[in-house]
Amino acid sequence: MKPPIGFIAAGILALAAGAAGAKDTGYVFVSSENDNAVTVLDSKNWQVVKTIATGKRPRDMRLSPDRSQLYVIASKANRIDVIDIGQLKVAHSIPVGEDPEMFDLSPDGKRLYVSNEEGAQVTVIDVATKKPVARIEVGEEPEGVRLSRDGKRVYATSEVANMVHVIDAATNRILANVVVANRPRRFAMTPDGAEVWVTSELGGKVTVLDGATNAIKATIGFTPKGFRPDDVTPVGIAMSADGKTVYVTLGRANHIAVVDVASRKVQDYVLVGNRAWGATLNRDGSLLFVANGLSDDISIVDTKTRKVLRSVPVGRVPHTVVIDD
Repeated sequence: MKPPIGFIAAGILALAAGAAGAKDTGYVFVSSENDNAVTVLDSKNWQVVKTIATGKRPRDMRLSPDRSQLYVIASKANRIDVIDIGQLKVAHSIPVGEDPEMFDLSPDGKRLYVSNEEGAQVTVIDVATKKPVARIEVGEEPEGVRLSRDGKRVYATSEVANMVHVIDAATNRILANVVVANRPRRFAMTPDGAEVWVTSELGGKVTVLDGATNAIKATIGFTPKGFRPDDVTPVGIAMSADGKTVYVTLGRANHIAVVDVASRKVQDYVLVGNRAWGATLNRDGSLLFVANGLSDDISIVDTKTRKVLRSVPVGRVPHTVVIDD
């Protein structure tokens, strides 16, 4: 028996609406540096939905403010590929200068702030015109880039100068240069913007900066059992939505550290994959996703029990995880 025509029409309309306005899909996106691709996982069953080809060496990723697009840095292609989440394909690309590594989007989605490692610059890109509007000279080998929650300040790390550069987003001028531990990498911020946390890979530490004065408030070290100090290489960092807990990936030490924000004390160490690198929390903070660069998988950690629920194989050398939830 054939289904009623009205039923068929309704189904077609529902499918069309889903494709055109896909949002909160539950997809987990993982960039894979050596595959030149982004792997898309279904968070319901952890199966691969699609592998999306990108420019060479995809690394950092961000969702657009309306969560309809995924921006992906392609470091060796000198561009950002923009993936349409509804269609799961690259819609267009934005040139962003030589050897881009990390980036952030302004809260309104109109500006990109990109670290260009080779040129020792942070490049500001107008998203609409795809043109640079400023190039800010910083220390050698800039990496991490993060905007304050109000969009007024830009923070950038210089791996060689061992500095955090604080930039006025309105004037594109450097407000402060703060010396931190060796080879600073990435940032997290408290919800009120009062503190900026930065990892230092070779220093083996996290430095806490005052969000108003840029003064150093604290330095936190890590001592996971069974690892030498040289193995402790913090890179990825994620702050819980309530600002009470920070999660830090410890690189070659193959662990994450769970840190209480108020006391600055390490509460726990959780064993994950090989060379724990990127760290991303889902929207309700119940799960932490860790990109393991040398075991080619992601670890999914239950933040309540602090246990790894499962490890999911992805592409070669995963860099960043983004969740559309």
